[in-house]
Amino acid sequence: MLKRFLSFYKPHKTLFCLDIAVALLSSGLAILIPSMVRTLLQEFIPNRDVKSILVYFVLMIFIYLAKMVFEFIRMKWGHILGVRMEYDMREVIFRHIQKLSFNYFDSTKTGHIMSRISNDLNTIAEVAHHGPEDLIISFFLIVGSFYFMFSFNPVLAFISMIPIPFMLLWGVKYGGKMRSGFRNVRKKIADINSAVENSVQGIREVKSYANEELEMTKFDAVNTHFRLAKEKIYTIMGVFYSVFQFLADMYYLIVIAGGAWLYFENRITPADIIAFILYVNIILKPIQRLMNFTEQFHQGAASFERFTEIMDIEPDIEDRPDAISFQPVKGKVELKNLWFKYSSSPSWIIRDVSLTVEAGESVAIVGESGAGKSTIVSLIPRFYEPEKGCITFDGHDIMDLKQRFLRENIGLVQQNVFLFDCTIRDNIMYGEPTATEEEMMQAARYANIYDFVITLPDGFDTYVGERGVKLSGGQKQRVSIARVFLKNPTVLVFDEATSSLDTESESLIQEAMFRLSKNRTTIIIAHRLSTVRHVDKIFVLNNGAVVETGTHDSLIELKGHYHNLYTKNII
Repeated sequence: MLKRFLSFYKPHKTLFCLDIAVALLSSGLAILIPSMVRTLLQEFIPNRDVKSILVYFVLMIFIYLAKMVFEFIRMKWGHILGVRMEYDMREVIFRHIQKLSFNYFDSTKTGHIMSRISNDLNTIAEVAHHGPEDLIISFFLIVGSFYFMFSFNPVLAFISMIPIPFMLLWGVKYGGKMRSGFRNVRKKIADINSAVENSVQGIREVKSYANEELEMTKFDAVNTHFRLAKEKIYTIMGVFYSVFQFLADMYYLIVIAGGAWLYFENRITPADIIAFILYVNIILKPIQRLMNFTEQFHQGAASFERFTEIMDIEPDIEDRPDAISFQPVKGKVELKNLWFKYSSSPSWIIRDVSLTVEAGESVAIVGESGAGKSTIVSLIPRFYEPEKGCITFDGHDIMDLKQRFLRENIGLVQQNVFLFDCTIRDNIMYGEPTATEEEMMQAARYANIYDFVITLPDGFDTYVGERGVKLSGGQKQRVSIARVFLKNPTVLVFDEATSSLDTESESLIQEAMFRLSKNRTTIIIAHRLSTVRHVDKIFVLNNGAVVETGTHDSLIELKGHYHNLYTKNII
């Protein structure tokens, strides 16, 4: 884990070296001040050496000015270092998330992912900036201060070292407790994000069922757990810092008592005692810095562990080293003895399914809910992989093809359309980001959405809202079809694309679907017979197996499972 963390410094090593260099220079100048004060009190002031006193005061002013410049550089560029590392980590984890398979998203809450990308990485960035800086500066200040203190009076210097081990031991003792506490807090933050995201996305269902109080109760539960976790960690922090402050106060007392004893023994001067008190103040700051770093480090370590957890997840579906693409693409799809079950399900969803869709052919897959229809069309683009059997695309096993190539040649229109929270233009252009404006508008015309869009005040620049909430179901569906038109795939899959739509919307969408399907391999998942009567072939599924195959008329004449579904008006 440490090696992975350190790797993020590599691209910014120049900035890191600058940050550490100015931090050391600033610390070095700070160490000189008590020694200069000692010289003033012990030599120049008693001897009334006004010239030397003025020179020292001017020199101290220049030291403080230089420290100011160094602190500006450290604060600005040190934080920029952290921000750039945070940017790199966020880009890496987002890129990795894009590679993960559907199985990961099926079992992981969106709020938890968001928490790791935002809150956790911000905490890690703070540690990345302050961690090395705090450790190096603290070490330099403590060692440098004791160097001067031992040169002034070894006995008092030794006495002043006595409290330090107790402070460090106290920090180590409570460090583990704080780390555990902050890890728990991070988990509770993720739970809150998930609860808010879930409630906001389902706000229409919440209000339609008048369940606002239920949502408040559910949120109050996770919010209470978060509060209790924070209260627990703040209790630990309270004990930690109060005891540390007591040890710091005792530090001053021990040095003053030791100085008084040595003064009575005529083994130290008042100027030495004052210099020692000034150095104790300098030493306490890096110790305090180390204690703060302990808190910050444990927060960062807990966050980086969560970052690493995601980065260590390997995608279930990856291209083989020798994966290929090919041209020309015709669009023949064949399933051979296919078996599949979800990782969360003990039973088979697809059972020994074999079917062939010729290039340019239009077929339908029908069956009762849960028969496995949508699962089959999720297997063709390799969103999931079969347990047994294979799927071929133009005679090539899809396991041997590049995922990008395969999915570029398959267009999917789903029942539950997802539109991005941007403009209608952006949503259509998502099908082919390099398309021209005219190509985008032509796709809208083909999808029967153009006439509606131009009536809007902002036309294609109209924002659709989150998940397309500002558009009706039929309008969203037509935007998604326009998107597929622009993609221009070889194989089309309509997964219950006209389900739950009004008659007018269904008519417009069916017209667009027919236009889009022309000269393409088309697979239709449907309940309504109006969308499957015209197809070349119908595959009937029951409990994950193909039980009948034929045209609408031949299956009706067969009076089998399809006939039963038809007469019961299930499909």
